[in-house]
Amino acid sequence: MSLNYSTRRPLSRADDKPHAYSSNSSDLGPARIQSEDRAVRLRLLCVGGEDHHLRIPFLVALRQRGIEVIAVGTGDGSPFARAGIAYHSFRFDRFVNPLADLTAIKVLRGLIAELRPDLVQCFDTKPNLLVPLAARGIGDVAVIRTINGLGWIYSARSALALALRPVYLALHRLAARGTAMTVFQNRDDQAFFRRHAMIGKGSNRLIPGSGIDVARFEQAVATGPSPNDLRRSLGLENYDIVITVTRLTRQKGIPTLLEAASLIHAERPTVRFLLVGPRESEGPLAVTQAEIDRHAPYVVAVGARSDVPSLLRVADVFAFPTEYREGVPRALLEAALAELPIVTTSMPGCNDVVRDGWSGFLVPPQSPRLLATKILDLLDDRAAARAMGTNAAELVRREFNLDLTVTRYAAAYDELLGDSLRSKRHAATNRVGCGSPGKESFS
Repeated sequence: MSLNYSTRRPLSRADDKPHAYSSNSSDLGPARIQSEDRAVRLRLLCVGGEDHHLRIPFLVALRQRGIEVIAVGTGDGSPFARAGIAYHSFRFDRFVNPLADLTAIKVLRGLIAELRPDLVQCFDTKPNLLVPLAARGIGDVAVIRTINGLGWIYSARSALALALRPVYLALHRLAARGTAMTVFQNRDDQAFFRRHAMIGKGSNRLIPGSGIDVARFEQAVATGPSPNDLRRSLGLENYDIVITVTRLTRQKGIPTLLEAASLIHAERPTVRFLLVGPRESEGPLAVTQAEIDRHAPYVVAVGARSDVPSLLRVADVFAFPTEYREGVPRALLEAALAELPIVTTSMPGCNDVVRDGWSGFLVPPQSPRLLATKILDLLDDRAAARAMGTNAAELVRREFNLDLTVTRYAAAYDELLGDSLRSKRHAATNRVGCGSPGKESFS
């Protein structure tokens, strides 16, 4: 029987105050520990990069299952504060910088030693290498690497990227020694790690994506500006709109998209391409503003936006021409929820969301002419486009919804720590005289 429960370890610091998380007392039965301060709760330290705030719904859902969640990231901490999640900041260089990496390992090691989590879960390319190295030798801390794509090194074809691939393999094999479990977000990455002996002795499992909060997405659409108002504000009232939501980098396929846009404009000048996402923060990987400007007025770049769910509803097609080794792209999940037909590349992660000819089209990377053809096909056959959009939404609601994803992760935590925490909880129960703990789990 799978039950929700709240357990907590004793706190040693006066300023480390527990959150008032709710539990269902009928689920806990006679084993419930009445004094939260004296109980034992799974403490999870979740580490990511500058986009870590996108995982807040996932972290909140874990907290609702009785797990104490602490976040560590490189971005703004205010979204975590609004969600009531403790947040600690650190820094790492997304590019090659061994000195910065050593500094980040030192900072992470200090945080892990201070916060004493039961489990550290890391996301993103650099944290997946840094965290296992930082946690080595620190008590009974289990580490889960979450492989959400293989990153720039296996996406770029530059001499530097090719030279760094053997280093990446060696570092992941080293990190695997300090990893209790590796979670993969798509099948291709799991096969890659197995093929190159990068998993180590720890267990591994497939959990697609980080989950998408369907209710929250729908609420954002319902409370956001209307499609007509958005079209008017963007100056796109009388155009077909192809939208792309991504970082404006070469690895994300923006040069390919711009070339496809040029081909489509020559044939159908009533189409506009709306690019949503950051450019200036992407360093040497970014496309230049001049490249974008050459395609004005039929390409409009609006930068990063907080109203993406509403923007998706004004579009007719979603294009995602990535050349990047993605995990499961959140942009595709949100586009599918908006019931947009999708044209994307046959890259790992993308082909987990889009089924060619059923929920959209898959094209090879760096194929602007084929990308343009498939976009035009969807614009020309609106009935087929609507059917694909409906299929995409049904797939995401069924296979990638947040509740299912959290259940899968809770089962992974229970596999690693269930017996250990049940023993701690049993000891705490005996101290307060509340009987037997039974066989509860996080899921």
